[in-house]
Amino acid sequence: DDIQIFKTDGDEIAVLNVYCGNQPVFICEKVVICLLCYRQLLSWYTLSQNASVSAVDNSSALYPLWVRCDMSDPAGTTWFGVDMISMGNKVTGAKLYSVTCKGSTVDKKSLITIDELKQEHKKRHHPSSMVIKGSARYSLFGSTVVENTTIESQSSVTVDFKWNHVESILETPPLSSIATLNIKVGSGDMRSPMFEMFRELEFLLTLADGLRTGETEWMEPVESTSAVDLTKLPSLFAPHVFLQTEKLKTETDTPIFNSLLERGDLDFVEQLWVRMRKSVTSYQDIGDCLRLVTEALRHGDVKPWIHRDSNSSLSKLILQSYHQQIDPVSLTGLTPVHMLLEMGLDKMRKDYINYLIGEELTTLNHLYYYLSTEVDLQEQVIRLRKLHHLLEIIVTCSTFLGLPYDRLFLLTQSCLQHYKTHPYDEDHKFKLPIKPALISHFYQKEHPVTWGVEVSSGHSVREVRTSMQFSDRPLVDHVIFETEYPNETINGDSEDPAFFSTMVCCSIINFA
Repeated sequence: DDIQIFKTDGDEIAVLNVYCGNQPVFICEKVVICLLCYRQLLSWYTLSQNASVSAVDNSSALYPLWVRCDMSDPAGTTWFGVDMISMGNKVTGAKLYSVTCKGSTVDKKSLITIDELKQEHKKRHHPSSMVIKGSARYSLFGSTVVENTTIESQSSVTVDFKWNHVESILETPPLSSIATLNIKVGSGDMRSPMFEMFRELEFLLTLADGLRTGETEWMEPVESTSAVDLTKLPSLFAPHVFLQTEKLKTETDTPIFNSLLERGDLDFVEQLWVRMRKSVTSYQDIGDCLRLVTEALRHGDVKPWIHRDSNSSLSKLILQSYHQQIDPVSLTGLTPVHMLLEMGLDKMRKDYINYLIGEELTTLNHLYYYLSTEVDLQEQVIRLRKLHHLLEIIVTCSTFLGLPYDRLFLLTQSCLQHYKTHPYDEDHKFKLPIKPALISHFYQKEHPVTWGVEVSSGHSVREVRTSMQFSDRPLVDHVIFETEYPNETINGDSEDPAFFSTMVCCSIINFA
């Protein structure tokens, strides 16, 4: 590799020559370069691939080259690019691309028309026929704007539309469009019906982290009564106690949550988990509470009811107590935390099963990966967290978008399949095909986030396109755009939103 200095009208450009085999690739060191500089740079790159004027072997094409530009020319160019056209193993030509941008405007009359875009394409390519396609993206759920202030959200649901036969700029996508939802849901949104369950999961993750690292940062207790006193309450030790007997404090009062996810058949161990997770603030609390329970079981003071399929260590002790034979348990060290974590995993798995099976969104067979107790506790926690995220996604789409059963079922299967082979990731966007009519009331009176139209002609590698994109923010990040309009006009609730314009044009050069 070597560096050469090229002079252009007195300006020096440092160019790094990188050889791929015996083929040079020119890469300018400047991040943003002037119009004349990029034309020369792309010319050198293209000539290096033209066998008619170059001595180099062009049996294999170089990677595409894209150069940032400073938008100082009259057209407002922000990118120039070149990509080689190959027929078999021979480079036969090149496609040159230009990306030009304009600052924001609310004047729709100043925007390019469909006919003008078609004329721009004809001027470059002289096609016998053209295909015109539209695309748009709308935001259905996510960050909100209140009094010109954006309230950010970790969750977002957008919808992408694609359709043919575009008639006018910024037209609303027709109901015949192909539509796809892009769903990204972050856990912990206080607007979500799942927030109470999220707080429960947070406590469970705190226990798991404590076992893994040896350090625990305890959450602020919800109950003012101590954990030990809550465990001593007579209602917990009644022979057949259900949750309705005594209602503990909740961190939210969400009717949707109560109706969809809260169970009324909590057994003894699950009720104990609910009390402890809202009140314990130390390892000592956990040990003291479990010591009270195990002593009561050992002396026969209580014979609580538990679910038949309970798997926690405490559940096994309760089953033994039915026969007055309880194995000795040493409640020292991290054993109490381990036991409490098992109780939480057992209870929350049943919560999720109750919703997913109750809503007929999946079957136990499809949930086996997430419910397996044959892996270690830390892996069980990871899988439970994935299952929680799945529920956050489903409940968000059900509650806020009102998606029908068949879409929720398809989304559930997609999420279950994804998380079997991928790590936990709240930034992942799940895609869901949907009929526009199902969500038309969300977008038909709204402004798009992006809107585009594309004119194309030709086929295969010789297909060329001319496209225009309108967006509520710039599509390039290396140029500062000037605008006469304040931020609240661009991003707020103005009846006439401001749009940035981005045009992409393509030309073909044929090598002799």
